[in-house]
Amino acid sequence: QVQLVESGGGLVQAGGSLRLSCAASGRTLGSYVMGWFRRAPGKEREFVAAIRWSIGLTNVADSVKGRFTISRDNAKNTVYLQMNSLKPEDTAVYYCGAGRTDWGKSRLESAFASWGQGTQVTVSS
Repeated sequence: QVQLVESGGGLVQAGGSLRLSCAASGRTLGSYVMGWFRRAPGKEREFVAAIRWSIGLTNVADSVKGRFTISRDNAKNTVYLQMNSLKPEDTAVYYCGAGRTDWGKSRLESAFASWGQGTQVTVSS
C-alpha cells in the first residue's frame, strides 16, 4: 500500500495560483499512475489530472486544461498539481491517489487503490 500525504491547499482569490504536493511512501512508484481528484460541496469526486510515474505521461480534465499542470519529482517521490488562473468553481477538497492501473483507466476513481486525506482549496470571487 502506498501512503500519500497532500499539502499546499488554502484560500486564494480568483485568478491566483496554488501548488499542491502529494508525498508518497511505502512503495516504489515506477509501475504506478498518480492522480488528482477533487470533491466540491454537494458533488461527486471528479478527475482532475493524472501522471504515469515511469514516463511522465500526463492527462488533464478539460475543465482545467491550460490552467492546471501535473508533474512529479522522482528524487522526492512527490507529485505536484500547479493550479493557475483559479476560479471559484475550483473550490473543493483535492485528493491525491495512487494505482497500478492501465493508462486508459487513469480518469477513473476506481482505478486508484490508495488515497491521501485531502487538502482544501477555496477560491474567493
